[in-house]
Amino acid sequence: MTGSGKSVVSDYLVNKGYSYLRFGQITMDLIKKRGLEPTEVNEKIIRESVRKEHGMGAYALLNIPKFDELLKKGNVVGDGLYSWSEYKILREKYGNQLVVLAVFAPPELRYSRLVNRTLLSTDVSLKNRPATLESAMSRDFAEIENIEKGGPIAMSDFTLINTGSVSELILQLEKVLFLIKGE
Repeated sequence: MTGSGKSVVSDYLVNKGYSYLRFGQITMDLIKKRGLEPTEVNEKIIRESVRKEHGMGAYALLNIPKFDELLKKGNVVGDGLYSWSEYKILREKYGNQLVVLAVFAPPELRYSRLVNRTLLSTDVSLKNRPATLESAMSRDFAEIENIEKGGPIAMSDFTLINTGSVSELILQLEKVLFLIKGE
């Protein structure tokens, strides 16, 4: 869910040599292309229109060619697998090569993080943008009700509980990486 710490985990993996693909970059690219403001309302409209046009697995289908290219170079972290349909498409395509890692934080903590975020001028992809309490709650409900977001979280191979410090989150991640490499 938004504000859970997915980007912290992704950034750490990128620093470990993983390639990076953000599922939601499709939304942000369309926002920019259409000259819209990157607001939760506009993002929701774009997300839902992409899924209406391409189906609930849209972001997986549209990103598979990118994943395939990046996988030629090594491990890839995909940031933001949201829908059950996307999960099923990627699981069918990549089988056991796909490892799904959920990052969980309770709503109140996530909302606090989002409200207190500052948008950095260097964040041109708008990956870590702030949100109001109302927009974060609205996004949660829309993603659970409209895009099947609970499925990939429930079926994740590993879950990190992000209620402490960044270093505590990274320690959990390191343990998961050890388990993955050992399999």
